Amino acid sequence: MNSEKIKVKTETGQTMEVVVLSKRASGIEIVLGEGIHNVKCTLSPTRNGLAYAGSVMGREIIYQRSRDQVQADIDLLNPALRKSRPR
Repeated sequence: MNSEKIKVKTETGQTMEVVVLSKRASGIEIVLGEGIHNVKCTLSPTRNGLAYAGSVMGREIIYQRSRDQVQADIDLLNPALRKSRPR
């Protein structure tokens, strides 16, 4: 299985690579860590839509891509989702 990974930034400025469970423009679900020590988190778009932010164990993490950029990534990976079906 080939999982998608993204880089997020912590509040201290450290960057880390995390595994993506699901990716939508309305939110990104990620997993930090491996094995039994993993933690799930949901990143939500910020008010201005320029980044995604979430909290894990009291610490804030940020994915610095805009909502439009994430939607473009989703459309690039699966263009069939964007096409409408005839009724």
